[in-house]
Amino acid sequence: MIHAINPATEQRIASYDLHTPAQVGQKLANAAKAQKNWALKPVEERASLLLSLATVLRRNSAAYALLITREMGKPITEAEAEIEKSAVTCEFYARTAPVFLADTPVASNASDSRVVFDPLGVVLAIMPWNYPFWQFIRFAAPALAAGNGALLKHANNVPGCALALEQAFQEAGTPDGLVATLLIEASDVAAVLADERIAAVTLTGSTSVGKLVAAQAGQLMKKQVLELGGSDPFVVLADADIPAAAKAAVKARFSNTGQSCISSKRFIVDASVADQFVAAFCEAATTLKTGNPEDRDTTIGPMARANLRDDIHAQVEKSLQEGARLLLGGKPVAGLGYFYEPTVLDHVTPDMTAATEETFGPVAAIIRAADTEDAIRIANATEFGLGAALWTSDLSAAETLVRRIEAGAVFVNGMVASDARLPFGGIKQSGYGRELGEFGIREFTNIKTLWIGPAR
Repeated sequence: MIHAINPATEQRIASYDLHTPAQVGQKLANAAKAQKNWALKPVEERASLLLSLATVLRRNSAAYALLITREMGKPITEAEAEIEKSAVTCEFYARTAPVFLADTPVASNASDSRVVFDPLGVVLAIMPWNYPFWQFIRFAAPALAAGNGALLKHANNVPGCALALEQAFQEAGTPDGLVATLLIEASDVAAVLADERIAAVTLTGSTSVGKLVAAQAGQLMKKQVLELGGSDPFVVLADADIPAAAKAAVKARFSNTGQSCISSKRFIVDASVADQFVAAFCEAATTLKTGNPEDRDTTIGPMARANLRDDIHAQVEKSLQEGARLLLGGKPVAGLGYFYEPTVLDHVTPDMTAATEETFGPVAAIIRAADTEDAIRIANATEFGLGAALWTSDLSAAETLVRRIEAGAVFVNGMVASDARLPFGGIKQSGYGRELGEFGIREFTNIKTLWIGPAR
């Protein structure tokens, strides 16, 4: 049985029975059958379904947002924004899928040559709790438009969101079985992935789990897209607009209570402006309001689970023992709920825990760099490579510097964010493959060469 616990109150919301092996088998069979028929539909018809889904998401936005808030603690205004972003993504692919998936002619003197994009089949989606609607929609919208089916294995602390997503697709008119939720334990995933009716797998989660899934999928020769952990650098050079950088940095670190793979986590600041940046950063951080995530003025909610709060506190304590200086926060909030104080650590060095590990919570690590070269070196001194931000007034120099930063995305004078129009994904221990944009919709297709010679 799966139990949904409200992280703000520590009270059980609901309990759900796990699906039996027979039920899982039936869902696999239904998905495979539905996908075969779905693949035969014109891409325009498949894409138009996404407009209906966007309508459903907006119609039920208040209920979905409250469900997100109660299951994983996201402040209600951010939960509402997550639903809207999901709807916008559906609309984007409704418009662009026919263009992105159109046959691509290839010039040839002797043939009608082109590249076509055929769906792979049913894709297993192993999804996290931190953006319970958006993470699945950003995969499922393009995957369905491309002709695939999807089975969702969600994080077990958001079962209500998983079932609500299945219902949303049904309400939008998705063929029976094409999109379905599996309520199973993590230990049951391997058997589902090994089933011959699963063609590919996508996972958003930790690097350690990603390695396990990649190993199994590799043995099975099944396509994978992995979006894993991150320790994103936020680099502030000496010529940056410091007030603007500090304001953006606080949002980049503390949105979703810091529980995001692409949250900026290491703030690498030129030593000549570090004191100014730290003062502005701390001033902005003190305006954050920790409290009931259902209150509209709350900006910091609880962490999603008690063990996550314990883990972040252990990282903070270890970093302090290693020599970091505590400027704000640094401990759990007393009382009910998995709350942790917004925390700022200064004089962190690249070898400290707060810099070498992914800090998945409301903790900012400030690292002082000697100069621009040192800042770029520190930015790349990590096993991760998801996103990065660079702040400078010299846009000409930025053109060169961004090429040297090892990440799947680099944002100049802005915070890293996902956008349906732009490919999203990482390198190194942050995974491989891309979601979103033109590249994302083609990840779960067979990019097939079609060569047709003259009739004889």
